[in-house]
Amino acid sequence: MANVERKVRIGFVGVGHMGQCAHLRHYATLPDCEVVAIAEIRPSLAQRVAARYGVPRVYSSPEEMLAHEELDGIVASQPFTRHGVVLTGLYRFGVPLFSEKPLAGSIEVGERLLQALAAGGSWHMVGYHKRSDPATMYARREIERLKQTGELGALRYVRITMPPGDWIAGGFTDVISDEPVAGLEHDPPAGDMDPETYQLYLSFVNYYIHQVNLMRYLLGEPYQVAYAARSGVMLAVESASGVTGIIEMAPYSTTLDWQESALVAFEHGYVKLDLPAPLACNRPGRVEILADAHGEQKLVVPFLPPVAAMRQQAINFVRAIRGEAEPPCQAAEALEDLRVARDYLRIWRGV
Repeated sequence: MANVERKVRIGFVGVGHMGQCAHLRHYATLPDCEVVAIAEIRPSLAQRVAARYGVPRVYSSPEEMLAHEELDGIVASQPFTRHGVVLTGLYRFGVPLFSEKPLAGSIEVGERLLQALAAGGSWHMVGYHKRSDPATMYARREIERLKQTGELGALRYVRITMPPGDWIAGGFTDVISDEPVAGLEHDPPAGDMDPETYQLYLSFVNYYIHQVNLMRYLLGEPYQVAYAARSGVMLAVESASGVTGIIEMAPYSTTLDWQESALVAFEHGYVKLDLPAPLACNRPGRVEILADAHGEQKLVVPFLPPVAAMRQQAINFVRAIRGEAEPPCQAAEALEDLRVARDYLRIWRGV
């Protein structure tokens, strides 16, 4: 736990497009946090990003940064197919770590990461930013309350829909770009898949692992894949208590907006969730609650603070470092998402 009398000291490992626009721009402006260092193998990019965001020191490697800095947390925005290469070494320093989703590019690498994490003695928050959207946080609290009170009857059904659309929503407008880095080491491919199957797996976990994770969060319990449509447009799940869930994948697409939604249905009402584009700024999702009980029907749409999910995610990581809250999703649960994805592919393609 960080010293609550001073600001939380954060070091960044990588400041590419997502590192800057999904993460650094938020951490650099949080009042109880300071970004004290950047580790980036592109020296020109590191210097320009540090100058823009007021980061005092830059290093050419994470090891150099950690040898010279006393950090309370690390934000490692790296391609997920390099997590085994990069994160394993960072775990050794015992500092709380944040990375983007998914945990890894295969179950095998994910399992090795958990072993290394346990040896390092700290924790790893995985960036499922949809859990940090103020709308999702509100919806989750309301779903759990309704399950406890039973006032709308039993939870029966969860449906999540995410058609492809403009996920950037202008979020890269002010990005500082540099040449891509060639020849970086990546993790080995999954041992139980041929190259074609593995590419399908990587595509699925890159895009739809958010919904795999959100399904568990809204259900409030584990689940198993029960069915996969041959078209690839839908998968069905059954939760530990028998609740049916559906994830709709690309039933249609849009070009100018983002239309992600979730429906959590009880016997006598529902909680609906509409989420904005991942990189939208100053904009939470929307929650709608319908209650039809005791001869009365009521619709509630709460006002939510103008905080984007990525910013709230940064707030949640800092709060977890301070010991004020649990991380929304840790590495062990993120490994379950990789297993769900593998089961889906096995049922969908028989491989």
